[in-house]
Amino acid sequence: MKILIAVDGSEYTQHMLDYVAAHAELFRPDQEYAVLTAVPAVPPRAAAVIDKQTLSEYYAEEAEKVLQPVRAFLDARGLKAQTDFKVGHPGEVIAKTADSGGFGLVVMGSHGHSALGNLVLGSVATNVLAHSKVPVLLVR
Repeated sequence: MKILIAVDGSEYTQHMLDYVAAHAELFRPDQEYAVLTAVPAVPPRAAAVIDKQTLSEYYAEEAEKVLQPVRAFLDARGLKAQTDFKVGHPGEVIAKTADSGGFGLVVMGSHGHSALGNLVLGSVATNVLAHSKVPVLLVR
């Protein structure tokens, strides 16, 4: 199975990775893994005055801050994964990538907000659940 692991560098990502490591029966080295992080876009007015190379380097640096520790964590457990980042709203980016990439499962951490909290604060997990056709495993 092809599994998309969505990460944001938060403590919730670490909890999710601990879950992955503790469940070797579900997450085996013979499966295909892709790790994705979404970097929020720089506001259009600011992006208009920054040259494209600088903007691209900024996005790559921000993504690498999140991806490097995840890559090390998975490598230490014998799980090989391709890593990638996309620019945009995290919920939309994850859902689109899951649907278009042929994934069988999305795994992501969840902050565990209440329904009211999701209404007020919004939720990446809620957005992914609402827009992706791929099953999602949320780890709280």
